[in-house]
Amino acid sequence: MGNVFGRKSQPSRVTEQDKAILQLKQQRDKLKQYQKRIYLQLQKERLLAKQLLKDGKKEKALLLLKKKRYQDQLLEKTENQISNLEHMVQDIEFMQIEMKVIEGLKVGNDCLKSMHEIMSIEDVERIMDETQDSIDYQKQIDELLAGALTQEDEDAVLAELEAIAKGEDLALPEVPTEPIGGVPEAERREAKNKPEREMLAA
Repeated sequence: MGNVFGRKSQPSRVTEQDKAILQLKQQRDKLKQYQKRIYLQLQKERLLAKQLLKDGKKEKALLLLKKKRYQDQLLEKTENQISNLEHMVQDIEFMQIEMKVIEGLKVGNDCLKSMHEIMSIEDVERIMDETQDSIDYQKQIDELLAGALTQEDEDAVLAELEAIAKGEDLALPEVPTEPIGGVPEAERREAKNKPEREMLAA
């Protein structure tokens, strides 16, 4: 219960411009209703004046037409007032749109300023220099690797690539059957038996 009564009311999103637009539209609608009422009355009075002429009551018909003329002028003034109100409403609504655009530009400008503070021109230049240094370093490595192979090696690599592309089996070098030391098996047995013979001879 305390939270309900103690809760702060949210600020209203209705601006003074919105209130002004609402009031103008209400006045416009009232004028349109008044205009419609006068228009219907003028039609009735015109029919009545026509009937009075038929009845020979010219003076009353003339007086009624004078009244009708005055109401015609009121109708014209009402039309002008309605037009002015509609233009005013349009101007205020357009001004609201302009204010939103300006606010958007301000937010964008502040965002750009913050980004410029985070990333200065010097930082951008430093990053560009470091990137270029990395590219140059990789290029040097590529050049060193390319220079380590002779033309014969390059030809062999191309030939192997072409053979792989054709699906051919390459002739791989034979695996040596002799031990890595290069000493034949017979010589190793001879060296092993030599001390034994020398001991027997002694």
